Amino acid sequence: MEPTAKQRAALGIICDTFAPGDGLALPSATEIGAVDTVLRMLARNPSEAEKKQLATLLNLWDSRLFGLLTGSGLRRFSELSQAEREQALLRLGDSRLAAKRTLFQALKSAALLAYNVTPGPTGSNPLWKQMGYPAPPGPLQNAPQPALAPLRPTEPTTLSCDVVVVGSGAGGGTAAAVLAESGLDVVVLERGDYFDDADFGTGELEGLLRLYAPGPQATAEGQFTLAAGTCLGGGTVVNWSTSLPTPADVRAEWAALGVPQFGTTEFDDALGAVQQRLGVNSGRSPLSARDAILERGATALGWEVDSLPRNVSDACDAGVDCGSCGYGCRRGAKQSVTKTWLADAAARGARLVVDANVRTVEVKNGRAQGVTALTSAGVRIEVRARAVVAAAGSIQTPALLKRSGLRNDNIGRYLRLHPAAAVYGVFDEQVRPWEGGMQARICRHHRDLDGDGYGVIYETGPVQPGLAVGFMNWRGAAEHRATLLDLAHTGVVGVITRDRDHGTVTVDRSGEPVVKYRLSAHDRGHLRTGIGGAAQILEAAGARRIFSGHQAGAMYEPGRRGSHADFVAAGDAAGYGPGQCSMAALHIMGSARMGGSPDISATNPDGATWEVPNLVVADASCFPTSSGVNPMVSIEAIAYMNAKRLIAQLV
Repeated sequence: MEPTAKQRAALGIICDTFAPGDGLALPSATEIGAVDTVLRMLARNPSEAEKKQLATLLNLWDSRLFGLLTGSGLRRFSELSQAEREQALLRLGDSRLAAKRTLFQALKSAALLAYNVTPGPTGSNPLWKQMGYPAPPGPLQNAPQPALAPLRPTEPTTLSCDVVVVGSGAGGGTAAAVLAESGLDVVVLERGDYFDDADFGTGELEGLLRLYAPGPQATAEGQFTLAAGTCLGGGTVVNWSTSLPTPADVRAEWAALGVPQFGTTEFDDALGAVQQRLGVNSGRSPLSARDAILERGATALGWEVDSLPRNVSDACDAGVDCGSCGYGCRRGAKQSVTKTWLADAAARGARLVVDANVRTVEVKNGRAQGVTALTSAGVRIEVRARAVVAAAGSIQTPALLKRSGLRNDNIGRYLRLHPAAAVYGVFDEQVRPWEGGMQARICRHHRDLDGDGYGVIYETGPVQPGLAVGFMNWRGAAEHRATLLDLAHTGVVGVITRDRDHGTVTVDRSGEPVVKYRLSAHDRGHLRTGIGGAAQILEAAGARRIFSGHQAGAMYEPGRRGSHADFVAAGDAAGYGPGQCSMAALHIMGSARMGGSPDISATNPDGATWEVPNLVVADASCFPTSSGVNPMVSIEAIAYMNAKRLIAQLV
């Protein structure tokens, strides 16, 4: 959006209220350039409706009427003191109305994320220096030239092939390689662009703008932030390299839903092929300070901790660089599908096309004939094919199927998100949570809370200044600033919930996806157990202060102020509804699930849609239920298996 002067001023005062600086070493949000960063991020949002809503909000923000809505009386926001403005925002965040709370969370996330990731005029945000966080190192000087040469159409283009693959991530990349290896002519279409080693190392801001999906950025209710990769290689370029196979009990559950191969050697073989191609190993998972906290605390409690396998080569430093790998691996150590399956596909003649946003699958007489895409400049791309593989991710794949006229009621249903939260612990020793292997340890102590395979797992993850605020609350600028300045001494335990219950993906009038998901009482109970368990781990590891992402505040200082029981009770009082506890969806699954009947699934046991047999889904959408572990290996194994089954029909 191109803001008016009035809208820019409103956005500036909002950002400055959340991040006013300290009047000394730390500049305010507007001084560092955070407003322009917010606008750059918003400009990528494909939803015109959301842009219009924001424009309306900013137009009203400094009005006397809006002062009434924030509890400030008939006073403009700009007439309030800094303390009064903070209180006005906190009244939104603490409101009984979910709409006000989620508005607060959206503003908080935009303002603080932008403040923390903006380099500023000097190229190094003064906040980073204050917290001991290094400026982006830039690409390695000896970084190789990009290995792939994707097409970027600048004029209307028509291609023909045997199979067109929509999406180039874990599912699409794997399927493309398997299909091309069989001798089929393959075209892969990717909405994002191609980035490789020489493009990485530029910091959080450029990583977010280049490599992550522009929207939707949250569920419609505002309860969950949504994170997904959008670039050649998709999520495998930005994920945390954890390479766990599908658990045996999950496979049995999936088989019982009418997909028997999940319980047979067919899926065993697919898992084996994926792990071999990715170079999955357990020998490059040394302890970071973050993971040492998880291991030390869990072990003290008598809870078992395991080393995590990772898809990295010996070029991985498992140190400073590795901690930034969520924004691309500048060492080329992460074995993403760009480095593996897509390279294989290209070597066998597959054509890769970037900046291709697929809008529809062309269906005639019950058969897919190809797809139509648009570039970011509006250039039309048509691909005619004998079959279509949809692998655009669990938000975009069901949206594509719906835009293309498919009507099975289960398309877009059974969406799972692995609801994730974080608990932070402040230690006397330095942790530098932005360094070390992405993830090296896992604790499964609460994996099965009810005897049905549903519960939570505990993992860590690198905590960059921008990423940190996504799971933190905000009780005022000074308190939040103090928390950030303690970041070098802060460890985090992540809680990943295997959700039993589900949400939906629909489309709006323009065809853009709308994600709806409310945490059920069942899954909320498990997440609550996980937050309490994470605090136990941190306390046992020696944390001097422990806090969660509950907006109302849930914190204690072991042995000094409060107790673990007080912490859990404070979380209960704060709530787990929209806007009450910071949560994110890092693993998005199940929205076009496989099954044995069109009454319970969107796709059949071959991964093909029930209505169009040569339209095959090959991404996390296929999951019959949530995987319960980081899903990359499961996605690739399903794509491998579904591609093999499609080959049997075409060759």
